Amino acid sequence: MASNVNPTVRRRRLGMELRKLREDKGMTAEQVAERLLVSQSKISRLENGRRSISQRDVRDLCDVYEVEDRRLIDSLMQMAKDSRQQGWWHAFGDIPYSVYIGLETDAASLRTYEPLVIPGLLQTTEYAQALVRGAWPETAPADVDKRVQVRMHRQKRLSETENNNPELGPLRLWAVIDEAALSRRVGDAQLMIRQLEYLIEQSEQPHVTVQVMPFSLGAHPGVNGQYAILEFPDASDSTVVYIEGVTSDLYLEKANDVQKYSVMYEHLRAQALNVDATRQFISDTIKKYQDRGE
Repeated sequence: MASNVNPTVRRRRLGMELRKLREDKGMTAEQVAERLLVSQSKISRLENGRRSISQRDVRDLCDVYEVEDRRLIDSLMQMAKDSRQQGWWHAFGDIPYSVYIGLETDAASLRTYEPLVIPGLLQTTEYAQALVRGAWPETAPADVDKRVQVRMHRQKRLSETENNNPELGPLRLWAVIDEAALSRRVGDAQLMIRQLEYLIEQSEQPHVTVQVMPFSLGAHPGVNGQYAILEFPDASDSTVVYIEGVTSDLYLEKANDVQKYSVMYEHLRAQALNVDATRQFISDTIKKYQDRGE
């Protein structure tokens, strides 16, 4: 049974606390690594939340930083324990983007730009199946099913009644989608019609905003590719910019990087069609698929 504790977020929060303790002590990661006889890269991975943190790691680091506050030590030790529990996604086995899923599960809002496909949180099951098969042609049928099941499970964050994290409420989603994602036929025409109808349906939820970026608008701030910005309800959790890759993903948390992507996203939202014009554009695209009858 998966725990309600989100290990990804706990690791990030614990890593930030440990980094703060090191900086308050005036030590570099290299100096800490020398004291503990470990590699500097291990200290960096512990602080950026990319590696599980054991209670022994916390104990050793608190010794180095001469932490005397017992309540603080106990709190950090509990966070380390929580960070090693399993989230709901672990029940599906090895998921390549499990770090992202952990972040998305605890995010309060998500701003995403998709240049080629419909965003995963807004996909129908049929569309997701056809997309995964096309994008990963060598993937075994069982693995295709697993990826699709995970994607459908993630969509519970958009539901008031089936939310994975009811304390947060539904995820506030803002999606800017390039016209290419609507025009690119994934599966047959009927599948695309159902997908686009579902996209309109989802866009009518009060916490979901969808805007289309038509070809006619030319160059825009999203031409460099897909990215997402995740924000969290707890002020201690920094905003994360997520950029998906083929073999590895990129997570940006530095304030300067986040600011640049946030400004770029504001330009995207300003240039894209407004909500009403977007729904009309999607409806017109549906008619094109109907007329072609492919």
